[in-house]
Amino acid sequence: MPIPSVVGMNLIQTPFGFADTAAEVAAGIDLTGRRAVVTGASSGLGVETARALAATGAEVTLAVRDTAAGERAAKDIADGTGRTAPHVAPLDLTDPASITAFTASWRGPLHILVNNAGVMACPERYTAQGWEWQFATNHLGHFALAAGLHAALAADGAARIVVVSSSGHQLSPVVFDDVNFAFRPYDPWLAYGQSKTANVLFAVEATRRWAGDGITANALMPGAIHTNLQRHTGGRGSGTVPPELIKTPAQGAATSVLLATSPLLAGVGGRYFVDCQETETVDRRGEAPRLHGVARYALDPAGAERLWDLSLAATEGAA
Repeated sequence: MPIPSVVGMNLIQTPFGFADTAAEVAAGIDLTGRRAVVTGASSGLGVETARALAATGAEVTLAVRDTAAGERAAKDIADGTGRTAPHVAPLDLTDPASITAFTASWRGPLHILVNNAGVMACPERYTAQGWEWQFATNHLGHFALAAGLHAALAADGAARIVVVSSSGHQLSPVVFDDVNFAFRPYDPWLAYGQSKTANVLFAVEATRRWAGDGITANALMPGAIHTNLQRHTGGRGSGTVPPELIKTPAQGAATSVLLATSPLLAGVGGRYFVDCQETETVDRRGEAPRLHGVARYALDPAGAERLWDLSLAATEGAA
């Protein structure tokens, strides 16, 4: 059985839970005049996150690989919310030049950055720079994006970064000595696991480094949802989650929207949430799938600092 424990004295609890939707979490929130970027926002969790943020009055930018799909999503959001259509901008998280173009074109402050885009359990593949595809997409690309937008985030004075991780982080820590599987047989799930651990570690270290600029970052597990993320796994993720624990995309986006908007999270960073609640720390994964709990190694300050240094070296001058 997993052995739970708690890091720190109090876990943050909110009025929301498993079944609540992004719209329900955002109800009553007014973000008029605030600006948000959501990556991977043309479908799935991303579009539902963007929809809820747009409904609050925020000016939302959909950062997407497929801009045609992004434009369709933007129109759907505008039609459904009665708000101004979100902006659509191209962004390929595996292409340093694309990330640089996006960040260089940004003007003015940024209040919310939702690092939502991702890939899961894909076949072995590497970027032009030699980085394993899942680590590059899920972590390095978002790291470079946040770093490139740092000045815009700092200009707000109370900006939030929301990082979509997964319970899959419990499959693997970041294996610093072999991130790219040069000495291990490639395993799509272990690669996914270490990229999702990297997401949590990023939130820990970004908060430590940037809290003085008013920037906080938190990570989350959205739940088990059938989206395009499962395109490499037959459309059903790991296939081990009971049907009663499957969420709709609108429910899956709820925790992202909570971290982006809730007054309860003002000034809070470096934490990990599931079902709109901060979850306990665990030291063992256990035999059965465990949707709750965050592995201790994913919150480790030394690991977070080491990952930051690796990420800087991987992305500096990459464009």
